[in-house]
Amino acid sequence: MTTDRLPVVFVHGLWLHADSWSPWVELFRDAGYDAQAPGWPGDSATVEETRAHPERIAGIGIDAVVSHYAELIRGLDTPPVVVGHSFGGLIAQRLLGENLAAAAVALDPAPIKGVIYLPPSSLRVASVALRNPANRSRAVALSRDQFRYGFGNALPERESDELYERWAMPSPGRPLFEAAVANLVRSSPAKVATGNAGRGPLLLTLGGQDHTVGPAVVRTTAKLYRRSPAVTDLKEYPDRGHSLGIDSGWRTIADDVLAWLKSRGF
Repeated sequence: MTTDRLPVVFVHGLWLHADSWSPWVELFRDAGYDAQAPGWPGDSATVEETRAHPERIAGIGIDAVVSHYAELIRGLDTPPVVVGHSFGGLIAQRLLGENLAAAAVALDPAPIKGVIYLPPSSLRVASVALRNPANRSRAVALSRDQFRYGFGNALPERESDELYERWAMPSPGRPLFEAAVANLVRSSPAKVATGNAGRGPLLLTLGGQDHTVGPAVVRTTAKLYRRSPAVTDLKEYPDRGHSLGIDSGWRTIADDVLAWLKSRGF
């Protein structure tokens, strides 16, 4: 069905289900956008089903996810705004760099090729998968305590546990392995066209308390775009962690994204 509303596509990252974007989708639709949050290839329709069938997502890598969303985007009437969190933020940058998106927002995005330093906290979270090479072809789940460290460390424990019970699910380990060796591989799927001068605007956000994607990762990512004249903005939330898009403070982040889009003419 044709619509004159600008499409917005939300892309989740590892360990969260696409339905975790539901409040954002509703808010953006109310704001006049044609918003949707498709899952990754292999994702089941619900958190519960994904938990019950992790084999369906095992082995999915970054290129497969990019291709999945690229195919969806090509079916739209106009290039969308893509909003991604964590590895979804890396996917959003890939799509923007390949001129498939009109604009992109990357919330606490996973490291792209060119980011050399990873804080110890980021390495600790990634080690959930990386400590066993067999996890490259498996789906990996977080324990409640691991979720608390990686996502909910800036929240009261009760809220972190509630988010874990509601949204956490197994995710493929392969993207973590691909990101870990990105700077050693010429054709790494984590490589983004940061020098693309003709792309649309990009907003990067960072949480100052983020254990999964430390602030240094996002600041370095922003610097990798410095040779392009295209718009790259950075928004910092000093007291927020990796859960900033799904916790009780999500509306602050979402309203800021909406304001940014309006300021950039979307």
